Amino acid sequence: MVKIALGSIGDSFSAASIKAYVAEFIATLLFVFAGVGSAIAYGALTKDAALDPAGLVAVAVAHAFALFVGVSVAANISGGHLNPAVTFGLVIGGNITVLTAIFYWVFQLLGSLVACLLLKYVTSAPTIPVHGLASGVGIGEGIVFEIVATFGLVYTVYATAADPKNGPLGTIAPIAIGFIVGANILAAGPFSGGSMNPARSFGPAAVSGDFTNYWIYWVGPLIGGGLAGAIYDSIFIGSYEDRYQTRELAFPE
Repeated sequence: MVKIALGSIGDSFSAASIKAYVAEFIATLLFVFAGVGSAIAYGALTKDAALDPAGLVAVAVAHAFALFVGVSVAANISGGHLNPAVTFGLVIGGNITVLTAIFYWVFQLLGSLVACLLLKYVTSAPTIPVHGLASGVGIGEGIVFEIVATFGLVYTVYATAADPKNGPLGTIAPIAIGFIVGANILAAGPFSGGSMNPARSFGPAAVSGDFTNYWIYWVGPLIGGGLAGAIYDSIFIGSYEDRYQTRELAFPE
């Protein structure tokens, strides 16, 4: 059962909440810096040649490692979302209030923007690589790719981090989350770009000034994240008697 809580200004501006926003900003910045930086580095090493299988693997691994670290360093403070789609999926299950989630989004987007501005400065790259649809991939196909990939990501977040009965499994949550993102980039990267994260797509688009089909990277991930949250929370967590037992990785008290 979907359980959405609006929240209050007092809660959203508490000391714990402000620390959570800063944690999301820093962790998202580190994630995007490494992820986008790996794509820029590949272009520099290959003189901007087309992304080949080896390059795709390298970029996927960089994202997986960076997300693993980003979630780990922010988990005890903000829950380690680093992604508006993850935050939205957790809103659907009542793990975080709507008002607080909006501030999460703002700081996630700012973290991505600052990361890309820093990359633009330190690499002197003429362009920042943006997410886009591959040749022959239609808008509908791209949205479905992003829905399915993000569904897998947020479902993994719920199963390993937000589920009250995860037990020892919660300790490997950052690894599992990083792995599913890396795997989905390998699967979706050559087609939709494999974003799964509106913030990850926002920074490059804003710095490059290229928002072509950018809306896809909001619509697809939010649908996928929302479905994962609704399904996991309703079918699995909703059946627990201790429904509101510890959810430390969703949002700190």
